[in-house]
Amino acid sequence: MDDRNNGVRVGENKFISKSSILSHLKTYNLYYEGKNLQLRHREEEEELIIEGLLNISWGLRRPIRLQMQDDHERIKPPPSSTSWHSGCNLDNQSQDGQKQTPQTPPQMEVTPPEDQSSNSRSQDHEEEEEEEDACDISAQLLRTKSDAGVLRRGRKRSPSDQRRIRRHRFSINGHFYNHKTSVFTPAYGSVTNARINSCMTTPQVLRVLLNKFKIENSPDEFALYLVHASGERVQLKRTDHPLVVRILQGPCEHVCKIFLMEQDLGEEIPYEVAQYIKFEMPVLQSFIIKLKEEEDREVQKLRSRYKYLRCTIEKQLQCSPEGSTCM
Repeated sequence: MDDRNNGVRVGENKFISKSSILSHLKTYNLYYEGKNLQLRHREEEEELIIEGLLNISWGLRRPIRLQMQDDHERIKPPPSSTSWHSGCNLDNQSQDGQKQTPQTPPQMEVTPPEDQSSNSRSQDHEEEEEEEDACDISAQLLRTKSDAGVLRRGRKRSPSDQRRIRRHRFSINGHFYNHKTSVFTPAYGSVTNARINSCMTTPQVLRVLLNKFKIENSPDEFALYLVHASGERVQLKRTDHPLVVRILQGPCEHVCKIFLMEQDLGEEIPYEVAQYIKFEMPVLQSFIIKLKEEEDREVQKLRSRYKYLRCTIEKQLQCSPEGSTCM
């Protein structure tokens, strides 16, 4: 009763004391010392909350579907004068201006020469005006080139922008969504993780994991399994808290892992069966023969016992035909 009031919930009607779970948590964090898999804990309203990353292995046999569009993706507005599409018009304007500027000849006022000296002065004046116009044209060409370069940089995303765009969607073993491979099966045994806390139940953890990778499948199609190194496989109930279960099982994943599997294809394997799985077929066949022989011996013992009891009862019935006893 004390664990129910002051403890941490493991599952339906299952609780563990705070001191015990903190002891397991200390061992867990020592195992992952210096890694991002260490867990943190805090207390809110006298309730112990543990949070951190939980490793989950993929164990799917059927392919999954990725979303074609993110839920928070905005709809692009139609082209307008104030949108980025107007950059195309600016580009055309800049190109038109670039084409028209060299073709416009400099306007000069020509007067008939009065004498040789005035003619030479007018020629010098014309050469100076041509040089100034040439400088103006070259300056305009440089500015036009610079503007066009800015527009080109706006159309082409830099590597940092590409990383920022892709950062909002996590990859499954480096697999990002594209139309050709939107439906695929993750490699069996590959590991991913999800940030959860000790208050989350199994359906909530499944929902967090599917939302992380933008998977369209319903969480009801999947289940979490504890798979031990011995081959034992136990399905986590919908009322279980996977992070607390992981802490109690210990941090070493060579001993126990949490697998994501299909709800209808997953199968529980008890320990009594799991201890025989890793043997080869000839050894298993010899086990079956031995079990068959033992079963036959037990059947013969039962038959002999009941045969003896039947004979004893029949003998007693023969000795007492009218209710008298036979000594």
